[in-house]
Amino acid sequence: MTERLGPGGRIHLVYDARSESKTGMTSAAGTRPISGGTVEAMPRLRTARGLAAMAVLLVSSACGTEEAVRATTSGPAASRAPAATTAVRAVTEVAGTPFATVGGLTLTHPSARVERVAFHQSNNDGARQLVALPTAVAALTLEDRERDTGAQGAADVVVDPVSEIRAPVTGRVVRAGTYVLYCKHSDDYVVIEPDDHPGWEVKMLHIDGVRVRPGDRVLAGRTVVAPRATQLPFESQVDKVRTGDPAWPHVHIEVVDPTIRDRPGPGGGCQ
Repeated sequence: MTERLGPGGRIHLVYDARSESKTGMTSAAGTRPISGGTVEAMPRLRTARGLAAMAVLLVSSACGTEEAVRATTSGPAASRAPAATTAVRAVTEVAGTPFATVGGLTLTHPSARVERVAFHQSNNDGARQLVALPTAVAALTLEDRERDTGAQGAADVVVDPVSEIRAPVTGRVVRAGTYVLYCKHSDDYVVIEPDDHPGWEVKMLHIDGVRVRPGDRVLAGRTVVAPRATQLPFESQVDKVRTGDPAWPHVHIEVVDPTIRDRPGPGGGCQ
């Protein structure tokens, strides 16, 4: 028996009765030399018919293996496991750029690194409706909060948790300090009377470590009012539109006309 390379690179075994006596196949545990000098154990085969049948089995087995390999390596791409992907947070460098206007007053992003500006209803009847500017970072309006006020009375500006928080307007600090948020969470705030609209109040909430006090002058986009934003211990509405994990903190900003009487909220406040 000899080996020949056929079409497609397949090996064919050809029986030659004259060479049987030279291959050592007549012993009970006979062997035959194969290409490369290795020796393969063969069962005792006595007739040309047995050798021919063996050749057919070997070739069929080889063909089956080749087809199996071909099916594994050339299957449709859809059957392969998709590569894992990781969401990359969308952040914009916006030091000193404005994000909204109201009544001739311009508001500046309170941080140099912003993920999003999300407008929403204020719970203060005196809150003025903000108008988004083209330079506002990823601006959108959140769903209704059932507060019976306009849809853009306030803005949640999502900021880098390690970035400083700066004044959104130029003016004078009228109040600053700590308050209790939702009757249970400590939070800091700053209220600024803007030069461009005396009598109005620009309120900033969810800041940590106030660095200004009443009477201080602040400059829009320059004066640091706090070293960072407050990371609230619960999920906020704006967290649902984040572009990465974990959720970044946000600074709440609204412009209020204090001459408009604010109606008490349901529940009458904290007990």
